[in-house]
Amino acid sequence: MFLRLVIFRHNRQTVVMDVGEVRVAEDADFKRLKSLCDETDGWKQEYNKNNTTVSTKINELSDFQMVKVRTVFKDIKPEVLYDVLHDPEYRKTWDHTMLEGYEICAINPNNDIGYYAMKCPPPLKNRDFVTQRSWLDLGVEKCIVNHSVNHKSMPIRKGYVRGISYVTGYLIREQGPKKCQFTYVSQSDPRGKLPAWVVNKATQYLAPKVISRIYKACQSYEAWKSSHNPGHKPWLYPEQMSLPRLDLQDIKTECEFTSNESLDESNVKEEDIDKDYEDEI
Repeated sequence: MFLRLVIFRHNRQTVVMDVGEVRVAEDADFKRLKSLCDETDGWKQEYNKNNTTVSTKINELSDFQMVKVRTVFKDIKPEVLYDVLHDPEYRKTWDHTMLEGYEICAINPNNDIGYYAMKCPPPLKNRDFVTQRSWLDLGVEKCIVNHSVNHKSMPIRKGYVRGISYVTGYLIREQGPKKCQFTYVSQSDPRGKLPAWVVNKATQYLAPKVISRIYKACQSYEAWKSSHNPGHKPWLYPEQMSLPRLDLQDIKTECEFTSNESLDESNVKEEDIDKDYEDEI
């Protein structure tokens, strides 16, 4: 089954699967993710420590720079990392910025639509995203990529700012039986006007800390999974998928990413931020 529903488009040279577009991901979409992960032109390294680098790149779609994080996990099996990034129940144990996260419907066995709400440090408003997620397991390479879409069941919610993911993805490359290279790249817009220090802190401090948390989650996953429905992995076994199938009538044709655009939080100072937030993530 092949689905293509184009809601509105951005520059094809920048994004293959466009914001608002719902369809089964093609080889070109995963190829574009790998290209973003590997390219160096225009990227500025902001952090390099403990085998982890963080780089940023200016882009024409948003005032917020693209972010790329790369590391090597020397004692983590690539298939374990892939499971950790997929497993929605396990994510509740390690992703401390997640307020809510769940799948809404399935497009096919390797594409679904889901909702993710994230906690931002008070007094900044929390952000949420509705995205189509697509994944591909090629053995030595494993890809997960998402982009924002509109779904009737998740209109903009009071108390949240609806962010945009132009393209956000993970690339896992096997480098040995228990070694893998892990790259995260995101071209997204949290919407509204945020102070510059928020962006700087995200690249210099928060991104490396999230990588560390994912690493620790991988170390504990197999033991956790052995007592939490161990055989249930619908991202690997499509016959286990129980999500309702996509109803095209639920895909909203109007843009729902602009109502919070005028929100101005640029005057929030770093000393105003809840200090407990950094300890939680």
